[in-house]
Amino acid sequence: MQPFIDASGVAKGHQNISAAQQPAGDSRTDGALPVYDLGPCLEGDVEARRRLAKGIAESLRRTGCCVVRDPRVGPQDNCQFLDTMEAYFAQPAAAKMADARPELHYQVGATPEGVEVPQAASDPALQALIAEQPPGHRASPLARHDPADPKWRFMWRVGPRPASTSFAELNASPVLPAGFPDWEEVMGGWGSRMLAAVQSAAELAAEGLGLPPTAFADRMACGPHLLAPTGADLEKYSAVGTVIAGFHSDLNFLTIHGKSRFPGLHVWLRNGTRIPVRVQEGCLFIQAGKQLEYLTGGHVRAGMHEVVVSQATAAAVREARQQGRPLWRVSSTVFAHIASDQLLAPLGHFAGEEACRQYPQIPAGLFVEGELKKIALAPHKHD
Repeated sequence: MQPFIDASGVAKGHQNISAAQQPAGDSRTDGALPVYDLGPCLEGDVEARRRLAKGIAESLRRTGCCVVRDPRVGPQDNCQFLDTMEAYFAQPAAAKMADARPELHYQVGATPEGVEVPQAASDPALQALIAEQPPGHRASPLARHDPADPKWRFMWRVGPRPASTSFAELNASPVLPAGFPDWEEVMGGWGSRMLAAVQSAAELAAEGLGLPPTAFADRMACGPHLLAPTGADLEKYSAVGTVIAGFHSDLNFLTIHGKSRFPGLHVWLRNGTRIPVRVQEGCLFIQAGKQLEYLTGGHVRAGMHEVVVSQATAAAVREARQQGRPLWRVSSTVFAHIASDQLLAPLGHFAGEEACRQYPQIPAGLFVEGELKKIALAPHKHD
């Protein structure tokens, strides 16, 4: 039986994942990915904070992800955001292209479908990893003639930016689309709530990992955080097996997702298990990015994932068509970053000799620029 994250956010159905492996302090005991309720911690419950810190840190270490519930982020906020983005992506391509900023590495505004190329298309190490994955847990094959993702994206900056920076293109002014009078209110509201949730999770993770509670949050201050919803036209790309976003991990610190109206996101746990993600109403799914891997010297690994049209996606498409709802699959995603001018290097007790060799010190902005080149969003020097 293939494992899955069920409506409660809990992974089930794989013999290597059991209640005995639960991190201490979780809010459930019947699966591998419990839901961590941030409410008591936000109200000042010291004992709840200790349990949550230990549980979230262990979940990130063991699986590369965790599920949280934050009372500041309501389902109605997610619905308003999804409605707005469905309307935006449903526009003609020419209208959306007016919002594209390739000269800024697409780090604000629209990114057209067919531009972002998953790293697995060109990275020999990832290709070797895929070749070793067992049947049923192997990454979906990319189209050989054109491996680029058939998805649009819109990048909207969230939170303050630094007064001065060596990486201006990563901290550019936002793009405001025409014809959406409530755009700033909707995007700013959803983005700020999601960022607050992921900042709280970052503080708890730091504490649970044996670092000062603000070790991550301080480095996130004035970071190039992005509300970065994707839009995939399921009128065009509804065939089961279609890869919407190829096998990859995220280049940022932590990625947080709200509930999508169409399933399709799959993640790999650290033990190699591939799991379809189904986010419970009112819950948020968080995945570790490469910057967190860097700061922990590999103790937490960036989570691998892909978005693929599944039988469940196809069923949701049929239901939406019958109800006359839009057929754009929108992700409600925020990329939380370490500030561009901060240095990435293993922190505290993670800064052993081998870790520092594998993760040499580098400005976060320079690291991000290098990663953007790998996925064809930033030009190489010879371009």
